Amino acid sequence: MKLFSGLFLLFSMVSCQYFEKEVPNEKELLEQELKKINWDEVDEFPSVLQCDTIKDAEIKRQCFFDYMVQTIQERIAIDTLRFEYPEIDTINVKITVNPDSSLQFETQYQNDSIPLADKTKIDSILTSRLSDFPKVEPAIKRGVKVKTQFVLPVIIKMEK
Repeated sequence: MKLFSGLFLLFSMVSCQYFEKEVPNEKELLEQELKKINWDEVDEFPSVLQCDTIKDAEIKRQCFFDYMVQTIQERIAIDTLRFEYPEIDTINVKITVNPDSSLQFETQYQNDSIPLADKTKIDSILTSRLSDFPKVEPAIKRGVKVKTQFVLPVIIKMEK
């Protein structure tokens, strides 16, 4: 019986150590998780009401970009922009969609051939025409609304 008790005691001490597991460090786990996340992509692109019913992510994304370009073209087409600057056929518009659904529009110029005064006037026209832009739902990353930016080419002068 003493032998059985001794073996049981020895087995108990060894088996307790066998089942002990090291508790992972919280900071290390967080760092590992953050490294897994691709911060250059969103889970869901920004969207507008007209594209919300589309299920396919790629088609929904294209719908959103098409809507944005078309809406900007329509809004600036009614202005004198295309008549005052006939040499400009396309402008690149940098669009920022903030988590609170607010939008910012900024003209991106490819070259320095346009004088600063003209750039200021073009920016002013763009800002005034796009001030009451329809609501855009922000992009989503891991369930959180995030800020996104993209540049879209907007044609302001159609070829006849």
